[in-house]
Amino acid sequence: MKNQWMHFFYGVIKVTITGRGTERFINDCIRKDVPVWNVRREGEAVSFFIRLKDVHAIRAAARKNECKCSLKKVSGLPFLVQKSLKNSGFVIGFALFFTVILLLSNMIWGIDIKGAKPSTEHLIRKELDAMGVKVGKLQFLTLDPDSIQKNLTNNIKELTWVGVELKGTNYHFEVVEKNEPEKITYSSPQHIVAKKKAIITKMYVEKGQPAVTINEHVKKGQMLVSGLIGNENNQQKVAAKAEILGETWYQAEVDVPINTTFNVFSGDEKRKYYLEFGSWQLQVWGFKQDMFKDFEVEEDIRSIKFLKWNLPIGYGKKIYREKEIVTRSYSKEEARKAGLDLGKKKLKNELGDEAEIKGQKVLHETNENGKVKLTVLYQVIENIVKTTPIVQGD
Repeated sequence: MKNQWMHFFYGVIKVTITGRGTERFINDCIRKDVPVWNVRREGEAVSFFIRLKDVHAIRAAARKNECKCSLKKVSGLPFLVQKSLKNSGFVIGFALFFTVILLLSNMIWGIDIKGAKPSTEHLIRKELDAMGVKVGKLQFLTLDPDSIQKNLTNNIKELTWVGVELKGTNYHFEVVEKNEPEKITYSSPQHIVAKKKAIITKMYVEKGQPAVTINEHVKKGQMLVSGLIGNENNQQKVAAKAEILGETWYQAEVDVPINTTFNVFSGDEKRKYYLEFGSWQLQVWGFKQDMFKDFEVEEDIRSIKFLKWNLPIGYGKKIYREKEIVTRSYSKEEARKAGLDLGKKKLKNELGDEAEIKGQKVLHETNENGKVKLTVLYQVIENIVKTTPIVQGD
């Protein structure tokens, strides 16, 4: 018979019949839809196998026919369970052992941080403790590696980038710290020139001979501080050193739509929890929830580990966040203000934190095709120092 291996789950009994009418007995079983297989003659007896649930049907057939029926052998899951219950201590001990190994395999046993200074490493470990990522914590009760990476980068200003990788039971962090700009060291004789057109607003000369004054207009490449000091008879070459700020100008063009449509999250969310077996998912929590009309799904499925192996079993959740379509409308004045702020923000990102935007002036403004278009001139105070070496003949 086909798929005999399935009978293991029902329980299997070996039946031996002796006496008259053994063939009629087997035919009665078949007529009553009692599957029999591996029918063999053993001397004057006939043996075959049946399922455990068909025992009562076999006894009824035995009483009807002139043959004696005996059960010789039992096997299968029901008998295995019955036998295990008699040895419950062993079964409970094995279950506890397996559970402990499973928990230990899914616990955080080490946190390795590379590429960070001791002070930065201390900040990282402190932030990890606040997030609950610590030795002895179960992995499925902590954030996923992507969320850990995001939180560390956002909360620790000393970090430029941090890589987070979970290998087995250990978290590995690869850190790239922010490098403070190296202070300019003046070792060889040099002049200081303007790196762009500007009006001098602040000037502090530490070494060298000033060639310009405050409020003076300078051109790109014009000398600001000479590295030649002394008179013509006793002239020395030094590495000019100074802090010079100048007022510069930047022109930018900005477009701001009057009406803008975009998706936002409403703040409502629903969660469903799953067990995963291979590619098949079984929902275990979060039933009877009406889904949103428009939503975005965030999935977090993690596999369960046993020692160093990933089992084909996982657990996790799906977060359904409601989205809404929002239309933002500006008045002409609001669009103008938004455009000025946007242009200032872009310019600030390009120039860096040291530059200061002093003022702004709208040179040209149009309102067409549902957009406000601005041409803006920004006044900026920034460092205009550029060094150039003193060559022979200067």
